[in-house]
Formats: sequence, C-alpha cells, structure tokens
Amino acid sequence: MSSEVEKPKIKVTPPGPKAKKIVEKSRSTLATTTQWLPLVVRRAKGVVVEDVDGNIYYDFAVGVSVLNLGHSHPAVVEAIKRQAELYTHFAGTDFYYEPQLRLGEKLREITPGGWGKKVYFGNSGAESVEAAIKILRWSTKRKMFISFIGAFHGRTMGALSLTASKIVHKDRFFPTMPGAVHIPYPDPYRNPWNIDGYEEPEELTKAVIDYLEHYVLERFLPPTEVAGIFFEPIQGEGGYVVPPRNFFKELKKVADEHGILLVDDEIQAGMGRSGKMWGVEHFGVEPDVLTVAKALGGGIPIGATIYRDELDFGVEGAHATTFGGNPVACSAALAVLEVMERERLVENAARVGDYLGKRLGEMEDRYEFIGDARGLGLFRAIDIVKDPKTKEYNPKLRNDIALEAFKRGLILLPCGKSAIRLIPPLNVRAEEIDVALEILEESLKAPSV
Repeated sequence: MSSEVEKPKIKVTPPGPKAKKIVEKSRSTLATTTQWLPLVVRRAKGVVVEDVDGNIYYDFAVGVSVLNLGHSHPAVVEAIKRQAELYTHFAGTDFYYEPQLRLGEKLREITPGGWGKKVYFGNSGAESVEAAIKILRWSTKRKMFISFIGAFHGRTMGALSLTASKIVHKDRFFPTMPGAVHIPYPDPYRNPWNIDGYEEPEELTKAVIDYLEHYVLERFLPPTEVAGIFFEPIQGEGGYVVPPRNFFKELKKVADEHGILLVDDEIQAGMGRSGKMWGVEHFGVEPDVLTVAKALGGGIPIGATIYRDELDFGVEGAHATTFGGNPVACSAALAVLEVMERERLVENAARVGDYLGKRLGEMEDRYEFIGDARGLGLFRAIDIVKDPKTKEYNPKLRNDIALEAFKRGLILLPCGKSAIRLIPPLNVRAEEIDVALEILEESLKAPSV
C-alpha cells in the first residue's frame, strides 16, 4: 500500500447545493430519525467519502461502527456479488444452505466460551437482543432482567425496555416490556458516588456490586425471578464508557450465586473494535449469551445471538424470522471475518488505537473543556464539559465542535450527553489518524467553538 494518503478536501461549504436538495426532499419524505449531519454520500472507499457536491471527507463514524473494514472492501463486494448470482434468499428458518451453516460454525469457533453453542440469526442488533430475551425467558422460566443506566440495546419494544441512555428513546412509548430493572454502570468518570474510578477502580466496582446485592436483590427484586443481566462490555451510546477491569468478574460472582445468566451485548464493542475480537475479552469473563450485529455483515444487515446450547428452544417455531441468516448477508459476514484474520485487523486496532488514545490524551491536557479522553482500541471518545471540576455536560459545545469538523472534512458522531466518538475503520493507518486529528484540533480552536 502506498504511503500517500488521500486527504479531505472541501470544495463547497457543506451542505452544498446538491446536498441541500436531497436533504430537503428526504425530510419531507422519510421518517424523522436522527440524521445528525447534512451529508449526502455519492461514493465511499476505505476511510474516504465523497459527497454529491464533490467534497472529500474522512469517515470516523463508519456507519456507526458497521464498516470496520472501511467502505466497499473488495473482498466483501466480491462475496456479495458471488452469492447474489447463485441465490439471494431461501428462508433459513425453513430450509438449509451452506453460507448460514458456515457462518454459524465460525461464530461458534471465535466467540468466548469453551462449551457447546448454538447460533440464531436475525437482521439487526435489536433483533439479536430480542432473541436473547426470549432465549432467557424460555430456558430459565424467569421473567425479570437487569441492565445498566446508560445502556443502549436497541429500540424495538423488548430491547427498548433494557435501554437507558437517552430519554428521547422512550418518551411517549410506554408501556415497554415489563420486568426490566436498571442499576448504575461503573463509570469511572461520572457515577452517583463521586468516586474517581480511574484512581480507585476497586471502590467503584464495590459500590455498584453492593447496590445490586443489598438494595436491588435483597429489597425488591427476587433473584429467583431474574433471568439475566444484560451488559455492554464498553458502553456505546451511553458515552463510550470503559468500566474497571475487575467489574465483570465481580458481577459474574453475583450472577452465578443466584443462577442468573449474563448476556454480553457486543453489537458496538465487538468485531475487533476495542483491540480484541470481543470487548468482554478485556475483562476475563465468559458470558452465557453474546449478541453481535453492526460490523458483522460489512454493511449488509445481519445480527446473531450465540448462546449455550442447553438454553436452546428445542421446539420448532418458538422463534424465527424470515430474513434471518440471509445467504448474501452470511456470505458478506464470512468475507468480513476472513479479511479480519488475513489482514490482522484486531491487532491493528489495538496498535493504532493506542496511538489514537495517546493523541487524544494529549488533547485532554491542552483543552480544559475536554474533561475525559477514554476508550480502548479504535473505540474512543472525548467528553466535552463546561468545567473540568464539576464535569458538567456541554452538549452545545460538543455539537459545535463536531459540526466544525464536518465543515473541514471529518465525519464524527456524538454519544452520551456530551461526548464525541472517534471510530475509524480497523484498517486505518497512523497517517490517516494524524490527518483526522489535525482537523479535530483545528475545530477545537475554531472561532465558532
């Protein structure tokens, strides 16, 4: 690969005239969702995106951590074409075909746990979580669940009941699925006990575990009614929060004591993003159920729920979905996993991610309004605050910085209440990190900021 890198180039202040027309028509035609930036893409390759007005950007959002190989990786494109020429759909719920089996076998091989596993395929992260809910209810005959404040597990009604990152996700949608109880996540930077979790990780872990044991399970939530605890090994939408390294071991002790299963949501943290294949590998525990989606299909929708085989429904028709295990999506996913192994992208995410983390830490030292720079691998964020002592959120300044970066050619996404995430492709080079951070630093100094 050439050492030369294509750099962002803004020809017309975005959104340009062509983009504006498409944005306006989209807003009158399509359902209101988030649509964070008025970016209208024309083509994309690797980390580079060109919009309809000819502007060139670096993509440090990659479809919300979906395109871990970058845009349009040749191996993924070829796998899609090859499978589409054979057949595009054959309902894996009712029939059999090899791509679905091969991907299921591969996921059984690479996910944590030295026990027998089964794999359920859906079409998204939310579907993977919904499947996990049903698997736990079916296998344990228990009806209650625990998840964490700050969690994001999806927006369908079961997954939404476990989600607790933003009010807008739930406002006017109640009642959601009953039976979900939330507890504080061990956020080293901000937590209800005002513990500095970076300096005193054991104390923070103890505070959360004590709350779970002595307030929740001893006072109002009978442990014998709890089917499972859902967790993100590193919180995503909640702000890219990395818990203390000993936390999940302590959580597992409590779960095992009461026969409660652990569900590891790897939908954003997995697939090499954190510098390990699965985020939970940083913490030394094996979950009973693991959910994955986003980056698995390389841009083609697919989700999977991998679980201990003794938890399986064992009854045909208890759960299924028409498009689950779609052959084109499975073929794309197999190509993604092959490329990750061949190009050693997990190792690259760890190595280049350390470099990115070091550079962001230096920015934290230089800019008072960066309260915290955190993350693992290429799963990074900076938290924008009004005052570093009070740690008061500053979403307006966060948005101004991200919008300024966009105008200069860098695509970023917010997360949490006032953080900016940086999630480039796993094959990003250090030279491209340097270019992106130069734009970010220019944006931090901009008059509008």
